[in-house]
Amino acid sequence: MNDLPVVPAYQAGHRRVSWDDYHRAIESLVKIVHQSGWQFDQVLCLARGGLRPGDVFSRLFKVPLAILSASSYREAAGTQRGELEISNSITSTAGSLAGRILLIDDLVDSGVTLQRVQEHLRIRFPDVTEVRSAVIWYKACSVMRPDFFVEYLPDNPWIHQPFEIYDDMSVDRL
Repeated sequence: MNDLPVVPAYQAGHRRVSWDDYHRAIESLVKIVHQSGWQFDQVLCLARGGLRPGDVFSRLFKVPLAILSASSYREAAGTQRGELEISNSITSTAGSLAGRILLIDDLVDSGVTLQRVQEHLRIRFPDVTEVRSAVIWYKACSVMRPDFFVEYLPDNPWIHQPFEIYDDMSVDRL
């Protein structure tokens, strides 16, 4: 018997996203960026939420993928915001970050992460000439607007993404 957590289908102030909806949202974001005509040299995804979208972008646009870890949601199975931590290094097989960068995350909540990461890039990577941001969900409570997004959320719901079932689980429960 499977011991995966039971998640209510509806809860006020919350939105549940299925795997199918999640993948369609990533593909919608790809189309939005493509239709903008903006050309970029590398994708920089924010781990963890931007890993899956970043991978899809890198594959479809045939550009290198770089990964930067940044996290502020670590407590209470990833539901409580703490101090933002940004990794000192970026992982990429394409060498140092340079040129036009598409910064990808799953959502912009407070906007602090996107804002601070962009400042981090300006200071630490002088060869970066332009940074634009892309997210699936853009919440009204954000202090900054991403350049590309699929859905604006005026009511700021908590997004429950399909992979979050693993946040409060151990290997023993698989």
